[in-house]
Amino acid sequence: MAMPAEAEAAADCAEAAEAAELSRALGRLLPGLEADSKLGRRRALEALEHALEETVRPGVDSAAFQGPWARLLLPRLLRLLTDPAEGCRALAAHLLDLGLRRAARPRDALPRLLPALTARLARPEPARPPPEPCEELRLALVQLLRLAVDLGGAALAPHLDDAVRALRGTLLDPFAAVRRESCECAAALARATPEHFHMQSESLIAPLMQTISHQHWKVRVAVIEATGTVIQFGSGSSVDDVLSHFAQRLFDDVPQVRQAVTSVVGGWLLNLRDRYSFFHKLTPLLLSSFSDEMPEVRQTATSLWEKVGQKWQEENEADLKDKLDFAPPPPPHYPEHESRPGLGCRELVFRNLSKVLPAVCRDITDWVVGTRVKAAQLLPVLLLHAEDHITQHLEILLRTLQLACADEEKAVVSSCVRAAELIGTFVNPEVFLKLILAMLKKAPSTSGLLILTSVIQGCPQNTLQPHLKVIATELAQEHICQGSENDLYLEHLLLCVQALLSVCREDCRAVSLQLMEVLVTIMAVSGAAGLWKKAQKTMDTLAEVEDLPSSQDLYRKHVGALLERLTASHGEWTVHSVQLLKFSVVLTQAGPAVGEALQHVIPTLRTCLQPTTDPHMRLKLFSILSTMLLRPKDTVDSQGQFHGYLEMVVNDILAPNLQWHAGRTAAAIRTAAISCLWALTSSDILLAKQVQEAQETLMPQVLATLEDDSQTTRLVSCRIISAFLKNSGDTMEPEKFLRVYPELLKRLDDVSNDVRMAAASALLTWLKCVQSSDGKSAYQSSVQFLYRELLVHLDDPESAIQDTVLEVLKEGSVLFPDVLVRETEAVVHKHRSSAYCEQLLQHMQAMAAAR
Repeated sequence: MAMPAEAEAAADCAEAAEAAELSRALGRLLPGLEADSKLGRRRALEALEHALEETVRPGVDSAAFQGPWARLLLPRLLRLLTDPAEGCRALAAHLLDLGLRRAARPRDALPRLLPALTARLARPEPARPPPEPCEELRLALVQLLRLAVDLGGAALAPHLDDAVRALRGTLLDPFAAVRRESCECAAALARATPEHFHMQSESLIAPLMQTISHQHWKVRVAVIEATGTVIQFGSGSSVDDVLSHFAQRLFDDVPQVRQAVTSVVGGWLLNLRDRYSFFHKLTPLLLSSFSDEMPEVRQTATSLWEKVGQKWQEENEADLKDKLDFAPPPPPHYPEHESRPGLGCRELVFRNLSKVLPAVCRDITDWVVGTRVKAAQLLPVLLLHAEDHITQHLEILLRTLQLACADEEKAVVSSCVRAAELIGTFVNPEVFLKLILAMLKKAPSTSGLLILTSVIQGCPQNTLQPHLKVIATELAQEHICQGSENDLYLEHLLLCVQALLSVCREDCRAVSLQLMEVLVTIMAVSGAAGLWKKAQKTMDTLAEVEDLPSSQDLYRKHVGALLERLTASHGEWTVHSVQLLKFSVVLTQAGPAVGEALQHVIPTLRTCLQPTTDPHMRLKLFSILSTMLLRPKDTVDSQGQFHGYLEMVVNDILAPNLQWHAGRTAAAIRTAAISCLWALTSSDILLAKQVQEAQETLMPQVLATLEDDSQTTRLVSCRIISAFLKNSGDTMEPEKFLRVYPELLKRLDDVSNDVRMAAASALLTWLKCVQSSDGKSAYQSSVQFLYRELLVHLDDPESAIQDTVLEVLKEGSVLFPDVLVRETEAVVHKHRSSAYCEQLLQHMQAMAAAR
C-alpha cells in the first residue's frame, strides 16, 4: 500500500517543481507588463502569449499551471483590460482566454473575472455607450464571458448578477456580432444555472425584446432562441412580455425567423413548467404556422403540435378515459384532403377556444392587412379542431365572418369562406340557418350571402335536405333577392343558388320555382353581361335537375305560377320596378311558354300600357311586345290562343297609345305603338275578319299619325294603311274609304323619300280597292282628282319618286283611262319631264289598242 502514496508524493514533487519553473519563466516577463510605454507593454504581452501557447501544448500539466496563473497572471491581465492601448487590451483578453482553457480550476477565476468583464461591458446608463469602445474587443470579451459560463457551470450562481448586468448591456450593442454572441451566452447562462437563473431571468427580457426586431435576420433568430431558453429556465411570467413580439415575428419576411418562433413556442408547449397557464396564449402562435408559405415551417409546426397533443393526452389520460375507450368515429362527411387531429390536440383547442376566439375575431377586423390575413388563416385551423363544439361560439363567429367576408383582401375572404364551410360541416343546419337567415333579413349584404353559400357547400346533402325549402323560400323573398342591384351582391346570390344545386341536386326539384324566381331576378337586375350568362347557365342546370330538355321547358312548367306572383302588384309598377324587369325577362326568355300564360300577360300589359302610366315603362313594354309579335308562333300565339285577346290588344292597348299628345316622349310612345301594330298586321296570326275589325277601330288613329313628327311613325303608318286596304279595303264604308287617299297624297310631299314611296304604294293599293269595288263609278271624281295630283309629282326632282308615281298611274289607269288621258294631255306641255307624260300616254294608247 506504500507504493501509491510514494507515487502520489513523487507526482506532487514533480508538479511543484514544474510550477516553480513556470513561475520563474513567467516572472521574468511580468515586469514588462508594468512598463510605462505602450510598446513595452505590448512586447511583454506578446512574449507572454508565446509562453502561454507553449504551456497549452498537450503533455504540460494543467495543475502545475494553476498556481502561477491564479497568483501571477490573472490579476495583471485583468488590470490590462483597462489599458489605454487597444492592442494591449486585445492581447490581454486573448491571454485570459488561453489561461482559462489551460487552468486546472477555471472556476477559481470567476470571482475576479466576472466583475472585470462586467466593468468593461455593462453600460453605466442605458443611453450611454459601454466602457469598452472597440466593438471587436467587446466581441472578444463576450466570447470570454461565454467561455467562463461554459467552464464555470453552476459555480456561476454567486456571480449571476454580474453576468446578467454585462449581458443586458451587450444585448443592445451596436455591433450585430456582439448581440448574437450575447444571445448565445444568455442561453448558456440559463442552462448552466437552472436553480438560480429564475431570479435574474426577467431582467434579460427587456433587452432581448429590444433586439428582436434587429435588421440582421441571424440576430433575430438568435434572440428568439435565446428568449426561449431564458424563459424555459427562468420565470414563466415573462411569457406575457414576449408574446406580442413573437406574434410580430410570424410576419417576418425571412423563413428562418418564423421557423425559430415556431420551434421555440412548440418547445414551451412541450416543456415549460407553467405551460398549462399559457396554453390559450401559445396555441394560436403555433397553429398560425400551419398556414405558413414555407413547407418546412408548416412541417415543423405540425410535428410539434402532434407531440404537444400527445403529451397533454398522456398527462390527462384519466380525464379522457371515456373518450379514449369509447371514441366516436370521425364525422362521415369530414372535409376531404384534411387529416383529423388527435384527441389531445382537439381537446386542447376546445378547452381554450373561449379564450382564443375573441382575440382572433378581433384581429380579423384589424386595420393592418397582415394581421387580418394571419388571423383569418388561423380561424379554419381552430374550427377544424373544435368540430361540433363550434356551436356554442356560433354567434360571434358569424358576426365576425360577416365583417371579414367584406374585406378587400382576397386572402382574408378566402380563409373566412373556408371557415364558413367548416361551420356547415360540423354544425346542425337548423342552428346556423336560424342565425344566418335572421342576419340576412335584418340587413341583406354581400358578405352574408357569401357566408350562406359557404355553409351550404360544407353541409352534406342528407343533412341539408330537410331545410332546403326554408332556404329557397327565404332567398326568393324580396328583401333578399331584390336587396341590392350591386353586381357583387347578385353574383353572391347566384352562388347561393349554385351551391344548393351542387349539394342537393335532385332534391332541388321541390324548390325549383323559388330558385327560378331568384335566377330571373338576377337576370333582370344585373347590368353585367357575364353575370347574365352565368345565371342562364344556372337556369340550364336547374332544368337538368328537373330532367327537362332546356330552360324553356322549365319556363313552361312554372310560367303560370311565376307570372302570377310577379304581376300581383302590376298596378303600381314604374320603369324602375324590379317586378317590371323580371316580367320583361320572363317575356323575352320564356319563348313558347308565354302563349300558355296569356291570362296573366295581356291583362298586365293592358294595365301597364295605359296613357296614365309611366311613359318610360310603356316604351319598354311596347318594345318587348313588338319583339314578341314579330315571332308570334314562338311566343304569344304558340298555343293558338292569341286571337281571344286581340280585341283587348287593339282597343285597350294600341288605340289609346296612338292618340296624339304633345312632347317627345309621347311621340316615341306613338312610334312604339305603331310599330307593334305593324308587327301585328304583318304577322300571319290574324284572320281577314280580325284585320277588318282592327282596321275599323284603328284606321282613324293611323291616319292621324301620318302627320306625326317622327319619320318612322309616318313610314310605318303608310305601310299599315296599305295592309289594311289589301285585307279589307273593299269592305270599308265609302265615306271612311274616301278619307284615306287625301291623307296619303299629303305624304307625297314628305321630306323623306322612303315615306313618299310608301305613300305612293299605299295609294296604288287604294286604287286597286276602287277597281275591285262594285260601285266604282261613284269614285270617279275622287280618282280624277288623284290622277291630277299624281301627274304633278311626275316633275319631282327625285327620279325614284317619278318612276314610282308613273307606275302608280299606269296601274291605276285601268279605272278611268279616258279621264287619265284628258288630264295628261292637259298638262303635258307644262311638265319639265314631259318624257314621263309621253310614256304614260303611250301606255294608255297600248291599252286602248288592246281593248
